[in-house]
Amino acid sequence: MDKRFLAIIGVIVVIFAGILVANNHTSTNGSSANSGTPTNHVTGDLTSKVTLVEYGDYECPVCESYAATVQQVQQKYGATVKFQFRNLPLSQIHPNAIAGARAAEAADMQGKFWQMHDLLYSQSAWQDWSTSSNPEPFFWTYASQLGLNVAKFKTDFAGAAANNRIQADLAAFSKTGEQEATPTFFINGKYYANSNFVDSNGPSVDAFSKVLDAVLKQNP
Repeated sequence: MDKRFLAIIGVIVVIFAGILVANNHTSTNGSSANSGTPTNHVTGDLTSKVTLVEYGDYECPVCESYAATVQQVQQKYGATVKFQFRNLPLSQIHPNAIAGARAAEAADMQGKFWQMHDLLYSQSAWQDWSTSSNPEPFFWTYASQLGLNVAKFKTDFAGAAANNRIQADLAAFSKTGEQEATPTFFINGKYYANSNFVDSNGPSVDAFSKVLDAVLKQNP
């Protein structure tokens, strides 16, 4: 098995240990995840009868390991499946997770959510901002690279609207009844364990395809 994937499995163990210790998610100002409208970041076939939802944490190394595969799956099934991403920052164990989510939401306020989403998960960028004691300068650089109004981006990044979106996603996840872990996938509202989407080398387009093909067959 790929050594990098084995290391990621080790991280998963640490993540679950942290989750068991944590009682509740809170935002950076201590508010609970109990209000607002969940995000609606979607791509692919928006009229499809099949929707794959990923709840993710931008700092999560497991999410980062899935990101390239998920992008390939989106490219393969973009004409037949609707893809959605929602925030699930595990802030007790990932100190930059909420900041990453804020960056993506601030980019969305200028119409570039998926561009920022992909950039945050790109391996070179992720290694920089996710391990930084102050990731914000990286986000300002990314905003500039994406052609955003950086002054507005900074304001939106720090604003209540971004926080409310993140908290609403947390509340939406809580209603699923699943244990907080990232990434978590649902297809048409049904939870699918990550073991469905991996092979001996880690996250796999073929593994995703087997699941999606079966669901598409049931929902022509």
